[in-house]
Amino acid sequence: MNTRKLSTYPPTKLVVAEVAGSEALRLAIAPAKVDRSGTSLLKTLPVLFKLRIVALLLFAAVGGAFLGAAGAPRLGQLALLLVTGGLAAAGASALNQYIEKDSDALMTRTRKRPLVNGSIPRPGWVPYVATLMILVPSLAVLPFNPAMAFFLLLGAAIYVGIYTVWLKPRTLLNIVIGGAAGSAAVLSGSAAVGAWNDPGAVVLALLVFLWTPSHFWSLATVYRSDYARGGVPMLPVQTGPRQAALWVFIHTGATVLAALMLAGHHALGWIYFVPVGIASIDLIVRNIRLLVRPDGKQALSLFKATNLYLALILLMICVNVLIL
Repeated sequence: MNTRKLSTYPPTKLVVAEVAGSEALRLAIAPAKVDRSGTSLLKTLPVLFKLRIVALLLFAAVGGAFLGAAGAPRLGQLALLLVTGGLAAAGASALNQYIEKDSDALMTRTRKRPLVNGSIPRPGWVPYVATLMILVPSLAVLPFNPAMAFFLLLGAAIYVGIYTVWLKPRTLLNIVIGGAAGSAAVLSGSAAVGAWNDPGAVVLALLVFLWTPSHFWSLATVYRSDYARGGVPMLPVQTGPRQAALWVFIHTGATVLAALMLAGHHALGWIYFVPVGIASIDLIVRNIRLLVRPDGKQALSLFKATNLYLALILLMICVNVLIL
């Protein structure tokens, strides 16, 4: 990507000026209502630990495990993967929110997160607990599965250290590198079954790496003004929606190519290829619509489709491997 060329587009402060005085800005500044009742804990913790994202990462790890095993992994292997991977990913997510709580307070989309709205009134414990959630399971598996421990730690280090602390506030390429955290999740799954370098798992890790920018840039197009207020240099903020749509299309094409390449894995076949091929066409069509009309409606449609696309790929990997 030519970062020199992209830097000539309107800076973040101009995008902020476009939305100054708008209803969105009023909502971003207004105080959020806080529910500190005991029952709110069930709503607070899933948001703090980003359990929806964690679930998708675990699904990716399971896909890697099925490819690495070329069949159904043993239940013990899957249980270990889900527990250790879930704890590490949830811990990294909580650290991400703790580090970003100030910028989250400026954004309409994130202003209701628990570390922003005060539903966790004394959050000093969060970084310590979150760090232990990463270290304890990773070190626990180190003696008998060092490869798995490595990828658990690598995923957290990329997401927290490289993406959140270093790249996200500094460069529009943040999510390009940050996508490697999802790749580490896939390889932790194949490592759990003793085959971290299985060619299919490596291609799936590459697919997740390529998929991540198109997924998040679509979301950033929808919330372009929000990211501008938060001072986050996401691609649509720095370049504008139309050029962002072009880069989304490039990453979508590469993701589709990787998805179709997976059909050549010895554990997969037509059961995987047919539904993924149809979904790939749908994804490209949605991306073309975004290119033609780069607005929030088309971007949101593509964002939702990317979620379903990755979920379908992972589901069909598991189904195809089990059937064959």
